Amino acid sequence: ATTAAPVTNATTAAPVTNATTAAPVTNATTAAPVTNTTTPAPVTTTPTPTLPTPFTGNYTLKSNETVCLLANFGLRIGLKIKEKYQEMNFEPVGAAASGSCGTDISELVLGSDQMNITFTFNNDTKKFLLHDLSINVKTSSGVFNASSTNLTLWAASIGSSYMCNKEQNFTISDQLSLFTFNLHVQPFGVKKGVFSTAEECFLDSDLSFLVPIAVGVALSFLIILVLISYLIGRRKSRTGYQSV
Repeated sequence: ATTAAPVTNATTAAPVTNATTAAPVTNATTAAPVTNTTTPAPVTTTPTPTLPTPFTGNYTLKSNETVCLLANFGLRIGLKIKEKYQEMNFEPVGAAASGSCGTDISELVLGSDQMNITFTFNNDTKKFLLHDLSINVKTSSGVFNASSTNLTLWAASIGSSYMCNKEQNFTISDQLSLFTFNLHVQPFGVKKGVFSTAEECFLDSDLSFLVPIAVGVALSFLIILVLISYLIGRRKSRTGYQSV
């Protein structure tokens, strides 16, 4: 008897593959915060406009048809109202001139649509001067009034006139300043309707240019004195050290 060889069925198991899927890598970039910077606009200050030189008015008073007072000048006033300062020119065109002439006191009153100004001149037999000034002005803030009764301006000998062509600035009070241009006045002793010989203000005189020179010389002299004092003091200090 022939024994058949056993048949063996071999089954090969399929290999097991473990597949691992890598998680996707995410690179996160954080954006920098955006800052909006606003640059403020520069503050622009509007400068106060400069007034033009006021026109020169020519004013005449008569007594019994005879000229007794002459006044020529351009006029500007400075007002301080509630801590605010402003300047105004007096407009001679259309202005009215009135007043009176006397032996001891003469008065000139100027009036325009915007302001009224009264000048009172005194005569002390040797010289005349502007003694009183009062003003009434219409402003955007209301009516402004100011006066002074103790002035000593525009003085000249009786029989002469007073002249100052240069700009002058007078502080009448804490609230009022007066500026004059091409000033020429004679409130007493007018003859033949014309100005007498003028006594000029210092600003118009030939000596006015000496003022800055004198100031410079005085400052130089003072500097020299200080320097000499310093050198003498330093020398004494050294002598004291050597003696010790």
